[in-house]
Amino acid sequence: MTEQTAAEAEAEAPAGGAPDAAAAPPVPPLPPVPPLPPTSRPPRRVLRAVARWTVAALVLGGLGAGSAYAITSKERTDVPGLATESDGRWGFPRLSLPALPPGAPRPFTEGNTAEVHHADLRRLLLPAPAGATADKKLTGGWISTERFVSEYEKSSRADIVAELKESPLRHIAARGWTMPDGTSSRIYLLQFNSAGYAEAFHDDRYGGTATAGDPPAGAAQMELDESWSGGGKVEHTASYVAVEPKPFGAAQVRQAYLVAGDTVALVVQSRRGAGGTSRVPFHQTVILQNQLLG
Repeated sequence: MTEQTAAEAEAEAPAGGAPDAAAAPPVPPLPPVPPLPPTSRPPRRVLRAVARWTVAALVLGGLGAGSAYAITSKERTDVPGLATESDGRWGFPRLSLPALPPGAPRPFTEGNTAEVHHADLRRLLLPAPAGATADKKLTGGWISTERFVSEYEKSSRADIVAELKESPLRHIAARGWTMPDGTSSRIYLLQFNSAGYAEAFHDDRYGGTATAGDPPAGAAQMELDESWSGGGKVEHTASYVAVEPKPFGAAQVRQAYLVAGDTVALVVQSRRGAGGTSRVPFHQTVILQNQLLG
């Protein structure tokens, strides 16, 4: 990841939430009070300004490095990855990047022209959130091409298999889980020999940015998710998000493609019932998986 995630900010917070006084920034000097005629009293607005600066200086001196703790202790809807009761986000464990082989570069660093992920692809899969039941068939290991294409309607599967066999696909890793509310999540990471092959496969199957690509299994139709703003975007990566519009069938499907160097990710969520799948936890899942790949 090129940027620190919210989960990492939580890990760096002082133990027990106690601010580190030694790391506190210096108290800013009070602003000078404008000169006044000898016979006049200070205007009230000047007194108020001095009081405000005094209070601000005391607060800054007292908080110091406690800002890292504050971001994890209060409810925030603008920090990707933090679970809150107000918007339905899931409680994912603290995320970290896996170790690289000695001397191997990160995918988007100088010298790695093919943008290869040298880390074990299975360890770049997003872990299941708290309360989830693991999918016994998608346990975070390698899977077959046939298992991957089962996510699509039968009419598209043969073409996808043929294209993957002709491409320099290295392997596919996958993980799945189901939440207590019935939301099923599946994440697939497809690794190719280089970023060029990954982009070519995505463009061929997805069809660019104007369509939702091959229809997923069980979805009558898909359309681009207009509510997706690309939140948590990591440099050098791309995300394409689609949703099954109403009226949907027995279950609503949400789907996202992520392109990050030599890897294409497919994130799928579905949930049976009239309520469909929730937008917030799906976007949260997409953001965090993208950060792991970036």
